[in-house]
Amino acid sequence: MQDLQERIEELYRGESGNFDEAARKLFAEFMALLNSGAVRAAELSDSKWRVNHWVKQGILLGFRWGVLTDYSINPEFRFFDKSTFPLKKLRISDGVRQVPGGSSVRDGSYVAPGVVIMPPAYVNVGACVEAGSMVDSHALVGSCAQIGRRVHLSAGAQIGGVLEPVGAMPVIIEDEVLVGGNSGVYEGTIVSRRAVIGAGTILTGSTPLFDLVKEKVYRKAEGSTLIVPPGAVVVPGSRTLAGSFAAQHGISVSCPLIVKYRDERTDAATVLEAALR
Repeated sequence: MQDLQERIEELYRGESGNFDEAARKLFAEFMALLNSGAVRAAELSDSKWRVNHWVKQGILLGFRWGVLTDYSINPEFRFFDKSTFPLKKLRISDGVRQVPGGSSVRDGSYVAPGVVIMPPAYVNVGACVEAGSMVDSHALVGSCAQIGRRVHLSAGAQIGGVLEPVGAMPVIIEDEVLVGGNSGVYEGTIVSRRAVIGAGTILTGSTPLFDLVKEKVYRKAEGSTLIVPPGAVVVPGSRTLAGSFAAQHGISVSCPLIVKYRDERTDAATVLEAALR
């Protein structure tokens, strides 16, 4: 693996040729490891998430080397994309339930056995969706986003992606999180295990998160990212803006609020029936 990393870093710096036969073999090896989940854009190290810069560099090499290719189904359904990023070739043996109806899983993503993908949904390159998770209708798993085990991305949920800058943390959704319908999680936000993100909540790297239970405000620290605490139940709220003009016109801005922490009652409300899997 170290040799693969070093070769990709060298090619990314532009120190070694074009997309020749050796580079093609290297990229094919890299994509196979992404597809199997053996390499990931981000991973836990000493209980902290860290970015694997070289993995993002390998994906960006694919965009640099790829040429626009006709992937059309027929003359009426026309599709064009980079030759280096076709759709992922899922097989029945992969154990993924991709329901018919217009979903797409891009090559270079990992989708574990037991995942359910409801149409239409999209899983982008570099993303990882772990076992037992559901990607519901109109949900997006953006580039390099990491989705844990037994996560439910509800209908219309948007999990943002990031390829550049290569050092930027992708969005992380840890195990047993429920992301409500029409929610958005962006800019490297980390949603810790068993949290519940209520419908319509927006979380970004620049969003302050107000904890009404512990009376704290969580913000993105310099060089870090916003982290939603484990088990937090987050809903959309608003806060009044300071200043006489805001007061005069009654102006407020939307903000996410932690209104409680997960308990047995919350678990009963968010449990996913095994029959649906």
